[in-house]
Amino acid sequence: MKTKKVPMRRCVGCMESKPKRELIRIVAADGGPKIDLTGKANGRGIYLCPNTECFTKARKRKAVSRGLEIEIGEAELDNLFKELAEHEKKG
Repeated sequence: MKTKKVPMRRCVGCMESKPKRELIRIVAADGGPKIDLTGKANGRGIYLCPNTECFTKARKRKAVSRGLEIEIGEAELDNLFKELAEHEKKG
């Protein structure tokens, strides 16, 4: 019996590789960064663990704008992180 390979992705916050399904994908869209819950949106994407710690680390290291290769203003980052907080996995 053949087991299916689990796609792994690295969180830009904690830099740990985890199964793709456990992470939240953020994509560089026309209007700036967007959360891609389907994991299928076109464009350059980065992955983050669904917890505040990783959001904070990624923000401090400017990993979101660097990973997406776009300039992101503070207000845009605030909105993105508010939206991410809604998808945060509790405990």
